[in-house]
Amino acid sequence: MVRIPLTGSERRRGELLGSLLREARGARSMAEVAATAGISAETLRKIETGRIPTPAFFTVSALAEALGISLDSLATICADHGTSYDPGRLAG
Repeated sequence: MVRIPLTGSERRRGELLGSLLREARGARSMAEVAATAGISAETLRKIETGRIPTPAFFTVSALAEALGISLDSLATICADHGTSYDPGRLAG
């Protein structure tokens, strides 16, 4: 099976997702959040830095729950990635 390369837009959206997750993590350690979400700290690091620009849905869902943020908010902000966003939109 050949994987189709990601577009620039898809890579940027992954970087935005990583940035939002990193922002939501705040002062909590990467290891703490990763353990709560049931993933490795290395996987979280790769998602936060954009090296995994398209993480699995259930991974993103687990991270949103671990961080106490709305999956809907993440999806909306990432879908609107061409526009500026208000960091306060993650609340909830």
